[in-house]
Amino acid sequence: MTIFETPSMPPHPTRRALLTAAASLAAVSLAPLAARAQGAQSAVSGKVTLAGWSKPISEITNLLAEPDKGFFKAQGVELVYLPGAGGGDAIRNILSGQADVAFTDPGSFFMALDKGERLRAIYDIYPQNVFNVVSLKSANITRPADLKGKRIGVYSLASGTRQNLLVMLHQAGLTEADVEIVVTGVLNFAPLLQGQVDATAATDTGLLVGRRRGLGEVNVMEVRDTLNVSSDLFVVREAVYQQKQPLLRAFLRAYRDSAAWMIAQPEEAATLAGKRAIDGTDRAISLEVIRLRNAASTAAGRPLGTFDLDSLQKAADAYRALGLIEKPIDIAAVVDTGLLPGD
Repeated sequence: MTIFETPSMPPHPTRRALLTAAASLAAVSLAPLAARAQGAQSAVSGKVTLAGWSKPISEITNLLAEPDKGFFKAQGVELVYLPGAGGGDAIRNILSGQADVAFTDPGSFFMALDKGERLRAIYDIYPQNVFNVVSLKSANITRPADLKGKRIGVYSLASGTRQNLLVMLHQAGLTEADVEIVVTGVLNFAPLLQGQVDATAATDTGLLVGRRRGLGEVNVMEVRDTLNVSSDLFVVREAVYQQKQPLLRAFLRAYRDSAAWMIAQPEEAATLAGKRAIDGTDRAISLEVIRLRNAASTAAGRPLGTFDLDSLQKAADAYRALGLIEKPIDIAAVVDTGLLPGD
């Protein structure tokens, strides 16, 4: 079963054919879990604590559905999900030893590497930038330069919303000192509507929910128009990578299977979101959120989890050129593709 922990608390195999990811989200043939369970038992067994960037929300239903679907159990993995408040929070939770794997954004990964932390990325979760900056039409913010002097909401100071906002600001010749950053939490469109901020940094799913709840006409600046890099990666400490490779490989296989299930069965996933996600009360919204995450997972048209090393290197170089990090990062040295599931 999946175990959920709060940050204050210290989560056969006949393999199904690997999903060839495509943006069209074509139907995928998945072997029933029961059939898989009849095969040989997994060669590994152990607990993996996953440090998330968020609370248990509908866009990660493939993880939340573990008590119902058993993808991780089938691979010998006991999944523990540790909620967080941003990708930087997820990194801190693996550095402190509270978690084994971080669900984090590339910007937080780069910044930790820049500080000398020994980390490795082992799986590309969403190979497309899903971050944006949203403002009401009345604010007349239509380009990044218009953000100067404005109050801008972010999920948290440790979140990918802040990191991606910084990228957009720097590309416009602005720095964090040129704006007022306001921490608003994940549901940050209420502060925008109430005039507490002039713009808010969000994600595609956050914007979708905001629109469904009456956000109205807005201007949207997509960060991918500035830097189109993966939104989230699985990252581990070098020591964990060296010590737990078989368990990490099983974890990634299970995650890949869970993601493939959510792509193939979004309707079932939306139903389970109502049972497992804190924001899953509106099934129609959950379904739309799940479909957006499925699209982000398959955007590159590559097998799930595989990296575009050139894209990540360009992103790391851009972060350095913009002054967001000081040291050069050799992506090939901090990304490992050897743990990715085979066929």
